[in-house]
Amino acid sequence: CRKLQKGSNRMDKMRDTPILEISRLDKFRGKTQVLHGIDLQLYAGERLALLGHNGAGKSTLIKSVLGLIHAEGGTISICGAQPGTGAARAATAFLPEAVSFHPALTGYEQLKTFARLSGEKPDIAALLQRVGLSDAMHRRIGAYSKGMRQRLGLAQVLLGRPKLALLDEPTSGLDPISRQDLYAIIDELAAQGTAVLIASHALTEVEARTDRIAIMRKGRKVADDTLAGLSAQAGLPVKLRLRASGDQADRIALETGGRRINGASVEILCTPQDKMAELRRIAALGDAVVDIDMVPPRLDDLYRHYSNEELN
Repeated sequence: CRKLQKGSNRMDKMRDTPILEISRLDKFRGKTQVLHGIDLQLYAGERLALLGHNGAGKSTLIKSVLGLIHAEGGTISICGAQPGTGAARAATAFLPEAVSFHPALTGYEQLKTFARLSGEKPDIAALLQRVGLSDAMHRRIGAYSKGMRQRLGLAQVLLGRPKLALLDEPTSGLDPISRQDLYAIIDELAAQGTAVLIASHALTEVEARTDRIAIMRKGRKVADDTLAGLSAQAGLPVKLRLRASGDQADRIALETGGRRINGASVEILCTPQDKMAELRRIAALGDAVVDIDMVPPRLDDLYRHYSNEELN
């Protein structure tokens, strides 16, 4: 597995061999099938958001990649190694949603223990400073808040520059500033060539900070593409929101087929292909329109669409 140097184009140069490759993965819990033929690839430097309702199979998939459970069908490869082997473990870092550390140790002592176990010799103080724990590194973990423990877990992920980072709800318990810092660190990991998988319910966050989005529903992968690609496939409408002049809202709604919202505003729905024609039609209304906003489908709209059980 090669590493990308900072500033290189990770999406173009590293798509030859995936860091993580999952092929036709099936998993049963008793007689109930919980994963159905999952195919998923993740390349060096790529940031993938894995989305799905509780029970969709995200955690089962992550546990399979970690080698904690064994699937009944299909294969998983991490840099060419099978999950649970020494090579796969050395290449993988994992941040669970609820991290757990020894409460009697300090943050510095805990991270030093992890570094010794992994054979790494990092600057532990610098790592803790990077995740915002420099002032608390010599305090016992039992006195840490949930957000502080989460940041300590992120420092553990940074040990040894992993080839694959699996982050399960990484912003859980973090304040807004810490969330921004976390995604800045994720960006740094990706720039260094780490393949990053983020399982999250925070749609607004991952929308702007990931390269690709995969959506699971009832153990099946129902979508996997860039945000633009998912939007094009879904064919969801673009919203045009007009602010009317004076008492012109009723007239605009009548002539455009839109609907009144918020008193003086009108909302029009159109296909992405028709938006330019619709804009020209609106321009012909002249001074009756004071302002216009164009709102393309957002990730929460796409997530709702692909999570719909009525889709095939």
